[in-house]
Amino acid sequence: MAVVSVRVSDEEKRIMLDFAKFHGESVSKLLRDAFFERLEDEYDVQVAREYQSAKTHVNHEWTDVKKELGFE
Repeated sequence: MAVVSVRVSDEEKRIMLDFAKFHGESVSKLLRDAFFERLEDEYDVQVAREYQSAKTHVNHEWTDVKKELGFE
């Protein structure tokens, strides 16, 4: 398994250790989860942008929708 070093202040380290302890997890797991969560969020945004740019919009008249759904 590879090791990645992260430089933080003593105060940041204390906060990270306290947070990890509170959640019953290691700092490594919390940092790894946070990284991949952000990566997934950014991927989701990119996919949504690509969808929006490729999407063609079709507008329907309300009266036509009511007819099609059998409300008229």
